[in-house]
Amino acid sequence: MPESNKEIISKFIKSQAKYLGFFQCGISKARFLNDEAKKINNWLENSFQGEMSYMQNNLEKRLDPRLLQENAKSIISVLFNYFPEETDFQKNNFTVSKYAFGKDYHFIIKDKLKKLLRTIEEKFDKISGRVFVDSAPVLEKAWAEQAGLGWIGKNTCLINKNAGSFFFIGEIIVDIELEYDKPHKNFCGNCKKCLDACPTQALNKAYILDSRKCISYLTIESKEDLPEELKEKFDKRIFGCDICQDVCPYNRFSIKNTETDLLPNYEFKNLKKEDWINLNKEDFNRIFKNSALKRTKFEGLKRNIDFVK
Repeated sequence: MPESNKEIISKFIKSQAKYLGFFQCGISKARFLNDEAKKINNWLENSFQGEMSYMQNNLEKRLDPRLLQENAKSIISVLFNYFPEETDFQKNNFTVSKYAFGKDYHFIIKDKLKKLLRTIEEKFDKISGRVFVDSAPVLEKAWAEQAGLGWIGKNTCLINKNAGSFFFIGEIIVDIELEYDKPHKNFCGNCKKCLDACPTQALNKAYILDSRKCISYLTIESKEDLPEELKEKFDKRIFGCDICQDVCPYNRFSIKNTETDLLPNYEFKNLKKEDWINLNKEDFNRIFKNSALKRTKFEGLKRNIDFVK
């Protein structure tokens, strides 16, 4: 049986995604996410979003990409590995989340997705689309799950059976129907390692994250004073927290990343505790130029350091 046009285009998209370094690519149909609507409304009603008021904005667009992108038909989801080869430089030191070792992933992934979209548009001239990387109201984990790239685990991260969860997610929303993948089965089973390991009980219930207790949220998103009652739980973490991923059994399959832009620069890698404590704004701007650490700003990072030192 000859391949349909949908199959041909879908296979081309996936092959080009792999060529650009995305280790997995899946495609789902643009539609309203009924199941996610119930979950996110319940999450917001319990104020689990903390200071992230933007989570309440454009809720309908988050749940239905057809309202976000005109004539949206399909969502192409991709995964890009960031698991670092080396973490020893953080031993006996302040700790930064693995995803923030190198250049801000928004720049890296968006650039690769734009190349992928250009390639698709040049090959099939009647296709147009738009690139998204964690900077618009798109439920990226839900769409990646729908595209068969993994399942949303009890720690609320997307987990891939063969690669764990240390990866970035990106999307391209396009205006044609494609060959769609099937959602992935949930393989968490009876495992509770992430729930048991969370030092602040931010994961008090499986599949529900209370951001107000999450070290990652508190050190990056929150602009308020850090809660004194949780001080001993931070354990030198000054930007983000990987605990619920580190203990996940599937992360024994994590793939070492080969993207040079994700490696820590020399100065960052060689910062000692006293250097972090004495860090000034000029050095912060130089060392962390184009880094995800810029998200918390110099004042926020100093607040975090002073809190745990």
